[in-house]
Amino acid sequence: MVETEVIDEVTMKRILTRMTYEIIERNKGIENLVLVGIKTRGVYIAKRISERLHQLEGLELPVGELDTTMYRDDQGFDPNVKPDLTKSSMPENIAGKHVILIDDVLYTGRTIRAALDAVMDFGRPEKISLAVLVDRGHRELPIRADYVGKNLPTAATEKVVVEMVEADKQDRIYIQK
Repeated sequence: MVETEVIDEVTMKRILTRMTYEIIERNKGIENLVLVGIKTRGVYIAKRISERLHQLEGLELPVGELDTTMYRDDQGFDPNVKPDLTKSSMPENIAGKHVILIDDVLYTGRTIRAALDAVMDFGRPEKISLAVLVDRGHRELPIRADYVGKNLPTAATEKVVVEMVEADKQDRIYIQK
């Protein structure tokens, strides 16, 4: 397999900083926001954005962790099995809050659809937005990110791989062909 690096550590840091500023600007403050990272790398991204928001705005934003596995419609799970909410965690009641779902790569949209279902099991937010590090296209569902780090057009046969220090000992994004 051929790997082509498209984003290095420095560029990833810049992208996350830009996304953080966009969140501040579009929301005219961050007081009512809750960041919810989709496991696994979405959680790391959410924590980094939260840290940057704290540096810039002086407020600590709550960060939730969402496991969408049991909500996926393409995994062949038994519909009679109730999702296990203990694999996810919310820092506070999200009812009436503006939740920003955060993931590493937006592809078909199925993970995000599952995340929307999962969030609703924790309460009814006032609003849900979506932030992704990479949007690679090829949507199967009508889902669009509100905050995009990088649009990265790819072939359906290619794979976008996000590596982060927290799990992979380095920050980078590459395409596998």
